[in-house]
Amino acid sequence: MGALSPILRRKLAHRARREPGYAEAVEERFGHYAGPPSSGWLWVHAVSLGETRAAALWLRALRAERPDIRVLWTHGTATGRAEGRRHLQPGDAQAWLPWDAPGPVQRFLAHFRPRLGVLMETEVWPQLVAGCRAAQVPLLLANARLNERSWRRARRLSWLAGPTYRGLSGVLAQTAADAKRLHDLGAPVDPPRGQIIGNVKFDVPWHPDPWSLGQRWRIAWQAATRSPDWPRGRPMLMLASSREGEETLWWDAWRARRGRTRGAAPLWLVVPRHPQRVDAVEALLQRAGLVVVRRSALGALDTETPAWPAAYQQADVLLGDSLGEMPWYYALAQVALLGGSFAPLGGQNLIEAAACECPVLMGPHTFNFAQAASAAIEAGAAWRVEDMGAAVERALALLVDPAALQQAHAGCRALLSQHAGAAQRCAHAVLRWWDLSAAAAAR
Repeated sequence: MGALSPILRRKLAHRARREPGYAEAVEERFGHYAGPPSSGWLWVHAVSLGETRAAALWLRALRAERPDIRVLWTHGTATGRAEGRRHLQPGDAQAWLPWDAPGPVQRFLAHFRPRLGVLMETEVWPQLVAGCRAAQVPLLLANARLNERSWRRARRLSWLAGPTYRGLSGVLAQTAADAKRLHDLGAPVDPPRGQIIGNVKFDVPWHPDPWSLGQRWRIAWQAATRSPDWPRGRPMLMLASSREGEETLWWDAWRARRGRTRGAAPLWLVVPRHPQRVDAVEALLQRAGLVVVRRSALGALDTETPAWPAAYQQADVLLGDSLGEMPWYYALAQVALLGGSFAPLGGQNLIEAAACECPVLMGPHTFNFAQAASAAIEAGAAWRVEDMGAAVERALALLVDPAALQQAHAGCRALLSQHAGAAQRCAHAVLRWWDLSAAAAAR
């Protein structure tokens, strides 16, 4: 680890120039933590934003039953750490998970001495698992998923993946297919150490505050932009959580079709998945001749009487450059095009869109969220299309089909109601392990 230290520090410094959060507590990445050693934690590792939000869902249910449990949050990305900070309660702690090397892992475990560790979704690391086994820290993989591509890659590295997955204490899988692939790699998925609980992300709160704010802003937008072309106000369409290259795909598709739209064109919300790409996306759109306004220039959202400046009403694109406001964006949009699904990147989580009653158009690549994508299509909350051109075409058609949009809104509600309850099941399973580990520690 010593020889790699300068390289890793330069990497963090480079990331911090675009995302300052990476400059926080750098020594924690190497297993050096401030303050005296502690013990007795429920340690939850949520690497990034989506995993942190998912963990918060089942932790809310767990804390309702056992408010005395102290939680140690660890993360790997700046967005995950920022989101985790929002969920800290008195007595909790937060830290970076160290690099996966023996020394940093041993120092992390010696400093915090967790009673139980819970890794979210896919974050299984060889040295971390081995260190927990040596320190007798039970380790669960919760809301666990493993797609076909990752499964095939792990099988090719079976000499490494086998001992790592076998080293887990238990698995709480999203689906039977995930459980089967994890079992194939050696993970303990059979009862009592494993079970299929569903996807906790389906338990996202139905009406979070940003969604309510979005509804107020949407009503104000419709009032300000009514015209003979759009008597209900100028519509908004969204390119959600876009990844590199997808903005170009979107612009090519939209440029080919915008001259054929009826009357005024809709306002497009373009929200890049990674905040460090916002400047580059803005430059790309401006080079295309589009009038771009940023969300951040709009100022605070929490106003009783939202007002849209004329610059926004006349813009081509509203660029999402804020964190933690996806429900606000989804509440504004009539339809969203799902980023990550139009390039072979595996898609993004569409459940948050459904919770805001925003139907989704997906491209062909949703292997990271296959079960959620299939369930959304079946419920009528989403449609799959062959490429970005077909997505733009379908979105424009939906704008003049109120009955189809109403049906899709009902599909969004049905999707969440049909798959609710995983957060509670996850909380109960974690509590069972917590009590078992407490009994073992007492012996």
